[in-house]
Amino acid sequence: MSPAFPSSSTTSSSPVIALKEMVSRLQRENSKIQELLASLSFALRSFNNLNQFFELIPLITCRVTEAEAAALVLFRADGQARLEQLHCHASDQCPNIRAALETATRTLANSVGMAAIDAASDREISRPRLEQLLDQQLRERLPQGIQFYGTAILVKDSGLTERGRLYVFSQQPEYEWNETRQQLLQVIADQTAVAIANDELALKLRDRQRLDRELEIGAEIQRRLLPHRCPKIHGLELAAECRTASWVGGDYYDFIPITYGLGDQKDIEQGRWGIAIGDVMGKGVPAGLIMTMTRGMLRAEALNGHRPSRILQHLNRAMQPDLESSHRFVTLFYSEYNPQTRLLAYSNAAHLPPLLWRAETGIIHRLDTYGMLIGLDTRSQYQEAEVRLQPGDTVIYYTDGITEADNPKGKRFEEEGLAAVVKEGCAKGLGAQALLNYIFDAVEAFTGAHGRRSDDMTLVILRVLEET
Repeated sequence: MSPAFPSSSTTSSSPVIALKEMVSRLQRENSKIQELLASLSFALRSFNNLNQFFELIPLITCRVTEAEAAALVLFRADGQARLEQLHCHASDQCPNIRAALETATRTLANSVGMAAIDAASDREISRPRLEQLLDQQLRERLPQGIQFYGTAILVKDSGLTERGRLYVFSQQPEYEWNETRQQLLQVIADQTAVAIANDELALKLRDRQRLDRELEIGAEIQRRLLPHRCPKIHGLELAAECRTASWVGGDYYDFIPITYGLGDQKDIEQGRWGIAIGDVMGKGVPAGLIMTMTRGMLRAEALNGHRPSRILQHLNRAMQPDLESSHRFVTLFYSEYNPQTRLLAYSNAAHLPPLLWRAETGIIHRLDTYGMLIGLDTRSQYQEAEVRLQPGDTVIYYTDGITEADNPKGKRFEEEGLAAVVKEGCAKGLGAQALLNYIFDAVEAFTGAHGRRSDDMTLVILRVLEET
């Protein structure tokens, strides 16, 4: 009997079967990798807690790179390193790997601290060397036979900043750190960087929302401190409005009843009234806080019944230390109107002089006296003057947001522009509120701002009613 030999068909089919099994195995591995990376992407989109996301990183890293352990190490803002997560997949070397990582990060923290102390000798450790030092520490502390590989976690803020390292560990001699595993590790490191960046952006957004809410509350408080409506003063028609450039402004105006509490409502209306307008140098919250302080102290001084010049002098002495330390100053025009005599007494602390339009002549006068900024020098003296108003006369108090408003060509509205608009409005016989709107409309038409302002704008209009 002749010996039995495998048929040619059996011999030729064996490599085909082996090839098919290899292709099938590669497809299964690729499918597994795709599923793991998809899970990581889902976690990146879904997890609100960054720590939960960090827990997945070493686990998925082990699976896709077929390593026995993986670790996530993050760098803090002060340059120190911290072991964030470690995952070991059936490895008896897990305690040794953890001990090596913890000792390495702790030693690195001490090295950074010593470098900060010795900064004068130009030996301070810089951020780009952290990865090298950490890798060196791991090589010195890992047991013999454990190999490791790492990649940087780079977060793009002002530039590419290394925020940590992602490591894989293996004690298998045949473990190969091939290009595919390198690319997979880099993909996971990039996803981790995105998660860190997203979390920091979310924190900044929450801080911004909190700050916006606080500013909104501050703006509401400030609006409530400004007069919510003009008072009734015998023989006068009043209008006032403050339009802030930001939520909290530094402009201030007020109506202060000097005879408050000394009689009934009619007595108050016919009594003396303080009328003030001011401007804190600067804008925003600091200016708003100083404006609030100015309001309280001015009201206290006005109720003492002093003359306008004395009130500004006392106010300057009281506020100077605080204003000097904050490097801010206040311009303030304070006047007192007596309805019985129609006398307007006033004193100016370097504020823009109000304009007085005389109904009889149609001429505009500036109401000004000499006086320095509030808070500049405790020895400052303030002059005082007075004017008797006649029926139809109109006084326009304003801040520099009006006169310094500029158009697209860079030209400012200036006092001349305001005076021209006031003349036009008063000649038309406009009342106080109508004149206020007329001026604001003219400024916005000049600037083309349509609601956009670079500075606070405040107007107070005082018009003497015709005698009946």
